[in-house]
Amino acid sequence: MANLTIRIGDLKVCKTPDILVTYALGSCVGICLLDSTAGVGGLSHIMLPDSTAGVNGASAPMRFADTAIPLLIKEMEKLGASRGRLRAKIAGGATMFAISNDKFNIGDRNVAKVKEMLAKERIPILAEDTGADYGRTLFFYPETGVMEIRAATRGIKNL
Repeated sequence: MANLTIRIGDLKVCKTPDILVTYALGSCVGICLLDSTAGVGGLSHIMLPDSTAGVNGASAPMRFADTAIPLLIKEMEKLGASRGRLRAKIAGGATMFAISNDKFNIGDRNVAKVKEMLAKERIPILAEDTGADYGRTLFFYPETGVMEIRAATRGIKNL
């Protein structure tokens, strides 16, 4: 068993019993996908919603919800996952700074795009811990399907 760390703007896939972990989910969103039948899990740590809205989107597809989610699915399929069996859990998308303009609320925009992309891929979201105003660390245990959220001000939550 190994703990695989996913950095900001990255993704990884694994077979059970490996564990996936990502840190510093502020406005970023962690997307956990699981095919429990195949024992394949994946985790993506996206920074921004849309690769077409900025410069260099194509050169960094794992940073964006619209391009990272399809990549995550493809990587999981390489390990034997079936798209039709995938289920999702998501966390993050916090509002880290007091902002009165929705345009700059990246957390809300990230969560909305992640949900849009998962719906487009027909992947149901089984659990989420999104929004609010605090950062999170996410541990994903594909063997059990548990997404563990750790937050300094909120303790530990298992979803």
